[in-house]
Amino acid sequence: MIKIFFLSVLIIAIALALLSVRVILLKNGTMKSQHIKDNAYLKSKGIHCVIDQDREERHKDGKEVFC
Repeated sequence: MIKIFFLSVLIIAIALALLSVRVILLKNGTMKSQHIKDNAYLKSKGIHCVIDQDREERHKDGKEVFC
């Protein structure tokens, strides 16, 4: 049981280290945004966040419906 716990902690530590390589190695390094609206490729394809798409659909009819 303790072996599995330490193995899990080791795997999580390695994953965190790999995720933070950009922040650690680059001067003024930051994590990139993972939000859809910040992705240039998705923007070029016309894909937005579901919240923005919902807002656009609600405003198409001229009615503003709040949930």
